[in-house]
Amino acid sequence: MKIKFCGAATTVTGSCHLISTQKHKVLLDCGQFQGNKTMDAMNAADFGFSPAEIDCVILSHAHIDHCGRLPLLVKRGFKGKIYCTDATADLVEVMLKDSGYIHEKEAEWQSKKNARTGKKPVEPLYTYNDALDTLQYLSPVLYDQLVELNDEMKIVFNDAGHILGSAVVELWVTETEETGEERTSKIVFSGDLGVMNRPILRNPTIIKKADYLIMETTYGDRLHAKNATSIKELLDIIVKTAKRGGTVIIPSFAVGRTQELIYELNRIYGGQNEYRSVLEQLMVYVDSPMATTATQVFQKNAQVFDEETKEYLRQGDNPLDFKNLKFTRTSQESQMLNLDTAPKIIISASGMCEAGRIKHHLKHGLWNPKNSVVFVGYQAAGTLGRSIVEGAEEVAIFGEPVKVRAEIYNLEGFSGHADKDGLMEWLRGFQKKPHDIFLVHGEEDSKRGFAEAVKKELGWDCTVVEAVSEFLLAKETVLTAKNVSAEEELANAEQIVKVRTRIADIHDGLERILYNTQLAMGEGISPERMIGINNIVLELEKATMNLGSAVTLEDRANEEPLKV
Repeated sequence: MKIKFCGAATTVTGSCHLISTQKHKVLLDCGQFQGNKTMDAMNAADFGFSPAEIDCVILSHAHIDHCGRLPLLVKRGFKGKIYCTDATADLVEVMLKDSGYIHEKEAEWQSKKNARTGKKPVEPLYTYNDALDTLQYLSPVLYDQLVELNDEMKIVFNDAGHILGSAVVELWVTETEETGEERTSKIVFSGDLGVMNRPILRNPTIIKKADYLIMETTYGDRLHAKNATSIKELLDIIVKTAKRGGTVIIPSFAVGRTQELIYELNRIYGGQNEYRSVLEQLMVYVDSPMATTATQVFQKNAQVFDEETKEYLRQGDNPLDFKNLKFTRTSQESQMLNLDTAPKIIISASGMCEAGRIKHHLKHGLWNPKNSVVFVGYQAAGTLGRSIVEGAEEVAIFGEPVKVRAEIYNLEGFSGHADKDGLMEWLRGFQKKPHDIFLVHGEEDSKRGFAEAVKKELGWDCTVVEAVSEFLLAKETVLTAKNVSAEEELANAEQIVKVRTRIADIHDGLERILYNTQLAMGEGISPERMIGINNIVLELEKATMNLGSAVTLEDRANEEPLKV
């Protein structure tokens, strides 16, 4: 078995890893490169493999740097299934449609510019229709369900706590040796790991065993401020800016950060606190059609929320809505925000300021010293956001120079990525060192810094992936001495307790069915029967948890336009 790192090898973006056996080829993620023009040019380059030869894609989550080249993969010949969680499938539809539209518009703009200088028109990387074609290959499953990919491979998605639907992937591969004996080994792919004890989402799942580990290191050499500290800083910035008559502009990822910001502002706007008198006078605008749609997706996938958020729902509270919140969809509404001189908060995508409405808000607001720009997520090298964060005095937006006079803040406590300590805590969950640990999805200093920290604290060696490269995996591994199947590993005492807990939480007319299911959960239950019951319970759990307010949110997006 081989692993080939085709993306996120030299930087954070472009996640793409190829797993090959003698019989099958599967892809972990197929993400878009983001950053400067050099990075952007990498998106159109050859994949480093034939898309038509890929059996299936295993998608960790819906961020563009993990899913953004899927339409190109399909366009170039891939026709297999794209496995992901059900929540990820809902979000991928939103993300890829938007991405296809942006590629079309950018190509159209560049072609018009080229025509004026006698150059040839350019083709988009892919189109909106290419994105639509890709959606037919999505194959959504639930967390913790065991899925058979082919005659050699099985997977389970575990909650990664990064964004809605994000997953840590467990992949079991059973190969036949030359002697005729079967050997099962296990690959764990971290995807992007979230932060412990954050709102809305559950904590990242701790994985105990792996032969080979592919691990992200976005913040492998840095620590975040505590989330509570960042929330207070944000509120202080809002109040300070409002008192001088300015607007707070927040570039935010449409999926994840925006919903967390809404959640936190909901708590502040609805409670008794020192900020309330000022906040009551401020409107909060989510100016991103994609963020609005993504918030609706959050609402229909409440079964994967953490217990605190579920408790809000049981009490009839919608944590993703409040009185002063306004979702804007039309271009006219967006433009009017920049004509309105009243203090306000604008949350807009994209989070790295490379596309979308945020660029218009920065063009109109960066030059004004009354305003504040608050970054709440990772800014990749070469992006407009990174230039602003690093102190640029002037930036180019839509080809025009714009002075940076607004106050600039970078609140890393809001990041959806685990920091150095969070990554280390997750890694310590392994009972034994995986035979190989491959570090990806980080800039060079971050990967090397984390590798050094792991060696110092745990005594484990890591392979720092530095370029597109392929590794032949060792046969002598950690788990294969026992040759444990996926079913045997999953059907343990801990999993039985987890399923019984889920059963106890599901009510409303299912008592008799669930009682009989409880009786079936005897101590001598077979691994196969255990997995079957687990899958049924997961389906029931999803069916009983629904926020049920997507219509209300749509209505909010269609309220009367802003009056300036």
